[in-house]
Amino acid sequence: MTAEPTPEEAKQLFHVEESDLGKRLDAFLAIQLPQASRVRIQRGIADGLVKVDGQSRKPSYKLRTGQTIEFQLPSPPSEGPQPEPIPLDLLYEDEILAVVNKPPGMIVHPAKGHWSGTLASALVYHFQQLSQFGGPTRPGIVHRLDRDTSGAIVIAKTDEAHAHLAEQFQARTVRKEYLSIVMGCPDRDRDLIDFPIGDHPSQRERKALRSDHFSSREAQTFYEVEERFKGMALLRAFPKTGRTHQIRLHFTHIRCPVLCDKIYGGRSQLTAGELRTWCRNKTAACGSADNTILLSRQALHAHRLCFTHPTSGEELEITAPIPADLESLLLILRQIPTSG
Repeated sequence: MTAEPTPEEAKQLFHVEESDLGKRLDAFLAIQLPQASRVRIQRGIADGLVKVDGQSRKPSYKLRTGQTIEFQLPSPPSEGPQPEPIPLDLLYEDEILAVVNKPPGMIVHPAKGHWSGTLASALVYHFQQLSQFGGPTRPGIVHRLDRDTSGAIVIAKTDEAHAHLAEQFQARTVRKEYLSIVMGCPDRDRDLIDFPIGDHPSQRERKALRSDHFSSREAQTFYEVEERFKGMALLRAFPKTGRTHQIRLHFTHIRCPVLCDKIYGGRSQLTAGELRTWCRNKTAACGSADNTILLSRQALHAHRLCFTHPTSGEELEITAPIPADLESLLLILRQIPTSG
């Protein structure tokens, strides 16, 4: 192997020699760049900063003799997320905690391939003090919401408040209420979905309903039908447990997947033409072209949180208004006759 520095200080070129044949890309770079941590190397690969003969490759890619690897080493990660001037919609704030209305499309904390634009970066920018109870990469974050789920999320400013709030979530005394537009209409106006959830056997980004107690955890979601539409419904969900993807999986289990859930619902967006076909109504979304996008994220919103204030003992009830994209779709659905 030979290395040639480029004009950029952090960029290097590596030539794969015969002794490197068959090595994994990430393992090769870990040997050649002892000053860089494995996490830093993997971050560079995930962010597309590594090119093998000009093309991005996976960490597991096996090298061939004569290939050229170009690596733009990413900046060393700081102890925590970098502050970014991202606007925050504050629903509640006092000296020890806050409740934020998270917009859809925002990741809560930094993760592989997503180092900026997170809620954590916005929090560091806006608040002088945040708890470190969850570690340096999750300042103030007591619980989480999926990237494309909007709504209320609690933020702790002190470690004491964080510990108290975390205990409430652990004890299941926090009352969580979600609103969701689903495809199809449940048979019952209200019901309890009780089915364990575990890891998917082959797909890391998915969870699965599993009855084997060795690899699953109990999961319970109570729901009520708020409104019925032609071919769809608005549901209120009250999760009793807090498993990853719980509401999305449970609604799929009753054959009413969350609308525009690209993982469990089979579609990532809804156009006016698709709505007309699904509802069997040619006048639905009147005035919109068939290719007009009505929704482009999962129709799930963390509408309300009820919990005990860590110091005052007051029962707080914080509500996040229905976001504009879901409200607009609801207005359209309400105009479609449910019969005929």
